Amino acid sequence: MDWHAVFFAFGLTMFAGLATGVGSAIAFFARTTNTRFLSVSLGFSAGVMIYVSLIEIFSKAKSSMVIALGERGGYWTTVAAFFGGMLVIAIIDRLIPEMENPHELKRIEEAEHPTDAFRKKKLLRMGLFSALAIGIHNFPEGLATFTAALREPALGIAIAVAIAIHNIPEGIAVSVPVYYATGDKKKAFRLSFLSGLAEPVGAIVGYLILMPFLNDLVFGVLFAAVAGIMVFISIDELLPAAREYGEAHLSIYGVISGMVVMAVSLLLFV
Repeated sequence: MDWHAVFFAFGLTMFAGLATGVGSAIAFFARTTNTRFLSVSLGFSAGVMIYVSLIEIFSKAKSSMVIALGERGGYWTTVAAFFGGMLVIAIIDRLIPEMENPHELKRIEEAEHPTDAFRKKKLLRMGLFSALAIGIHNFPEGLATFTAALREPALGIAIAVAIAIHNIPEGIAVSVPVYYATGDKKKAFRLSFLSGLAEPVGAIVGYLILMPFLNDLVFGVLFAAVAGIMVFISIDELLPAAREYGEAHLSIYGVISGMVVMAVSLLLFV
């Protein structure tokens, strides 16, 4: 067992998950949301995730599957696992009420002046459930980052950075309503921080459960499912949020920039 690789993969997962804390800090110190920056950043993250999923991760999943199951069986199983990953994250998404869904991103200024006890209570509930929802979403993302970093460190770095970028507005979604409902920055930051911890927890659970069984077939299924999850998150969450936060062209420029940066960085490691 290469413990250096394990600790490196876990460290990347921790970095990605705790980016929610950056979102909390932005919420506390900024009076308005920098929509243009968020639009480009979310588009960039989507570009990285889509490119790396379809060009790199899916290909590696197929290679592992073909070794285990042969050309035809391996390809079919890869495709099934890819869409299976999409199905899993879609089901998780559907089970979460719309108001608390982390895909319904919030602006800092939206919650700034709650006028009565009822609104404060509603804001607090929104923040608490957002933390829970984001934690649920972050669990498979943590497994994705950890698995990729364990197999391909350069790939793991790219995925960790992309997930960290899209965790920043999720941190805002948790901390903003809690802060303006309670006036307690520490509580808001703590909840945001805990929701981000779901990613390293996902890595630990995945490691403990799956490591004894890891082979070409298991790696192939995991990689294909991870690719499906990341593409779904990009299409369902990042791209709509990027367009909502800013001008449509800015989000597309971000997507293309993310793809270019991802492509060049992968070429440099060939």
